[in-house]
Amino acid sequence: MEAAFKAHLETHFPEILLQPVLLACSGGLDSVVLAHLCARLGVQATLAHCNFQLRGGESDGDQHFVEVLGKSLGIPVVCKTFQTREYLEEHGLSVQEGARELRYAWFETLLDAGRANFVLTAHHANDQLETFLIHLGRGTGLDGLCGIPARNGRVLRPLLLFTRERLEAYAQASGLTWREDKTNAELEYLRNRYRHLVIPGLKAVVPEFPERFQTTLTHLQGSRALVERYAGQLRESLFREQEDGTHVLIKGLLELEPLQPHLYALFQPYGFSDWPALERLLYGPAGKEVRSHTHRMLRGRESLILRLLEPKEKGVYEVDPEGGGTGLPLSLRFENVSELGPTGPGILYADRDALKQGLRLRKWKKGDYFYPLGLGGRKTISKYFRDARQSRFRKEDAWLLCSGEDVVWIIGHRADDRFKVTESTQNIWKITCEAYE
Repeated sequence: MEAAFKAHLETHFPEILLQPVLLACSGGLDSVVLAHLCARLGVQATLAHCNFQLRGGESDGDQHFVEVLGKSLGIPVVCKTFQTREYLEEHGLSVQEGARELRYAWFETLLDAGRANFVLTAHHANDQLETFLIHLGRGTGLDGLCGIPARNGRVLRPLLLFTRERLEAYAQASGLTWREDKTNAELEYLRNRYRHLVIPGLKAVVPEFPERFQTTLTHLQGSRALVERYAGQLRESLFREQEDGTHVLIKGLLELEPLQPHLYALFQPYGFSDWPALERLLYGPAGKEVRSHTHRMLRGRESLILRLLEPKEKGVYEVDPEGGGTGLPLSLRFENVSELGPTGPGILYADRDALKQGLRLRKWKKGDYFYPLGLGGRKTISKYFRDARQSRFRKEDAWLLCSGEDVVWIIGHRADDRFKVTESTQNIWKITCEAYE
C-alpha cells in the first residue's frame, strides 16, 4: 500500500511531496490512514480537525484522538470548534451542507494565512461510487457522473484510487486505530442507504462491480475532457468580450444540433442548469433575462449577453468639485476653462452657472429623463438606450451626473442640452471622467 501510494503521488500529485499541506482529519479510518501514509513519506503536513459539536462528548473525543494522533506522528494539529446548529438554522441548510460550508471556508482561511499550499481530503473509491449513484438517482449530466474530482483548486484527493476495503486492510495490518462515527450506519442519510443497501446488492450480482465502475469512470472522465475541449473551441468562435459583458451570437447558437446539450456544454460552467429556459431565451424578445446563482444572461437583439451577478449599486454620491471629486465610484476632474477644447465620451463642457443645485452622481432609476444635446426635446433614459440599441446592462452600468434631480450628463454617452455652453455662457466647466478618456 505504501509503495502504491508513493508511486501514485509521484505520478499524479508530486506537489504533495514537495510543499506544505493541510490534511483534513476527522479521526475516521480514511483520514487516519492518509495521515500515516503521509507521515511515512515525510510529507510536510498539518492535521486540520473540525469539531462540529453535533455528537456531544463523542465530538470532543474525536478532537482529542486527532490531537494524540498528531503527537504520535510528529505532525502539528490545528482544531476549530464550530457553532454548527446555529449556522444550520441561520442559513437553512442540512447537516451535510452546513458542515461542508464551514469546513471548506476554514480550510481556505488557513491556506490564505499561509499555513499550507493545499488541502488533502481522504475521499476514496467507495465515496466516488456512492457519489456517482446519488447523482444518477437525482438525474444528472456528464459532470455529475464523473464524480468527485481528484483536484479542485487547492483541494487534492490522493486516495480516490484506493477502495475502503484496501485502506482497512492496510490499517489492520499496521495496527492502526481510528474513531467510528455511529451516524455512518444510520439509514436516515441517503449516502448511507446507498452504502449499506444498494452497493452490496450490486456486488452480489456483479462481484467485480467496483473495479468495473472504475473503468467506466475513467471512460466518462475521458469523454468529459473531449466535451470540454470541444466546448472551449466553440466559445472561442462564438463568445466575444465587450464592455457590458460576454456576447454570444444567437445565430451561431441556433445552428448547433442538438441544441440543449450544446447549451449545457457552453453555459454549465457559469452555473446555468435550466436548459429549456435558456432555449426559450434564444427565441424570446430582447430584454428577457435568466439568472444562475453566479451569472446573468440577457437576451440582446443579436446576442445573449453574459455577465457576473453583482449587487446593484444604489448609492447617491454628493459631488464636491472643489475636493476633486474624491470618494466617488468614478474619478471626475473639474476645471475652469475659457473656451471649448477637444471633446470625447469622457469630457463634458457645461455652463457652470446653469448648475444651480448641488451635483450628485447616481445610477439610473425608473422615470428618469433628460434633454439629449442637439435633439430639441425630452427623452427618458430608457428610451435613449433603447433607441441607441444599447443593452440593459449598459443602462445599468451607466452613471448619471445630476444637478439636483436634473440629469446633466449620462457619463460616457450623452450630455443634457439644458446645461450646454452657449454664446452667453460666462463660466465654462470642463468635467472629465478618467474612465472614458
